[in-house]
Amino acid sequence: MAGLISVPGADWKGDSDANPNFLALGKLSPPVMRKIEPYGASFLAYARRKRHGRTFSEDDRIQALSKVKKSEDDDDGEISEPEDPLMLARDAKDWKGQDHYAVLGLSKYRYKATDEQIKKAHRKKVLRHHPDKKAAAGQADENDSFFKCIQRANEILTDPVKRRQWDSVDEAADVEPPTKKDITKPSAFYKKWNAVFQSEARFSKKTPVPMLGDEKSTKEEVEEFYDFWYNFDSWRTFEYLDEDVPDDNEGRDHKRHIEKKNANARRKKKTDDTARLRKLVDDCLSMDERIKKFRKAAGAEKNKKRLEKEAAAKREAEEKQKAKEEEERRKKEEEEKAKVEKEQSKKSKEAAKNAVKKNKRVVRGAAKDANYFVEGDPSPKAIDDALNDVDKVLATVDPDELADLVAKLNVVGKDAAKVRIALSEASGSLVGAGKLKESDLRVLK
Repeated sequence: MAGLISVPGADWKGDSDANPNFLALGKLSPPVMRKIEPYGASFLAYARRKRHGRTFSEDDRIQALSKVKKSEDDDDGEISEPEDPLMLARDAKDWKGQDHYAVLGLSKYRYKATDEQIKKAHRKKVLRHHPDKKAAAGQADENDSFFKCIQRANEILTDPVKRRQWDSVDEAADVEPPTKKDITKPSAFYKKWNAVFQSEARFSKKTPVPMLGDEKSTKEEVEEFYDFWYNFDSWRTFEYLDEDVPDDNEGRDHKRHIEKKNANARRKKKTDDTARLRKLVDDCLSMDERIKKFRKAAGAEKNKKRLEKEAAAKREAEEKQKAKEEEERRKKEEEEKAKVEKEQSKKSKEAAKNAVKKNKRVVRGAAKDANYFVEGDPSPKAIDDALNDVDKVLATVDPDELADLVAKLNVVGKDAAKVRIALSEASGSLVGAGKLKESDLRVLK
């Protein structure tokens, strides 16, 4: 494309008439022909209007629709929900009753939606439902209620505190717990109940949150899971459902009444939610075949320990009985032995006593055989003196000495002199030992 640059004529003398002080320092270059390349958004818009025969307003409207379509085409699939006509017709004043995730097209993500996803979803919805975009698209409907719903949803979901309050009451994120009829096979139990607890885990103050596991989970893992959920510490609150508190210009008592009413309602909802979760865990526990298996194993172990305890008690009783019988046998043997020893001792004593008596008779007989230690017929006095001395010796001598004396007498026989010598030696030994006084003797000195 070529263009002609117009230049002043040859008779142009500058602006000296208007400004006498003007001084031209040089002359203009001669005109030339140059090629000009069209460029820029304005030229493209001009060319587009010329090509399609559009007015400015028509082109702006079509371009706005094109941008919306391009935004939809560029969507990465995160926001692809069809818009519910009832939702589109929702009154913006009833914002507490709306599903904020559904309004932005994030129903399948809900509390899992990231900040970036919320940002993209809001941008897409704005491009589609902004009143200016509708006007540009030629839509005569001036109702911007749904656009206000979009803005409210974005306001709540981009504010961490408000989003947490909304997530706390978002029932659409809850997973319905299965019934016994839903559990057709063991794998269904873990699949369905794990989905329930994954949904409930979003309210836990403590992380990580233990999950249900599967049939391979250990007893310790299962016990840890139920202990955690029976003592579940939930951050769930219900402020979102509060009745609106009147402005400060309202009555102070009425305002205080509403605040108290809201606090009581929150506590009740919290109590009800705790009971709901407790029943949910109870229902899961009642269906958990692992618990039955663990209880059966525990019962078997308990029976095993009981049987081992009974066997140990039986062995102990048998050992005690055996020890008792052994003690009784030993005691009886000792008693029998003592009895035998006593009888033997008695017999020995009797034998010794008889031996002493016999030996005494031998000694007395020896004195008689020795003719009472006199020659000729002994007089009664001689007999008495001899027997008195013999009795004193026999009363003093011990059995062993008596036996030795008898042994000597048996050797000497009836030799009167030797008998007297033997008896005199015995009496002398007793006198020497201090057992007998010499003055007490008359014959055997």
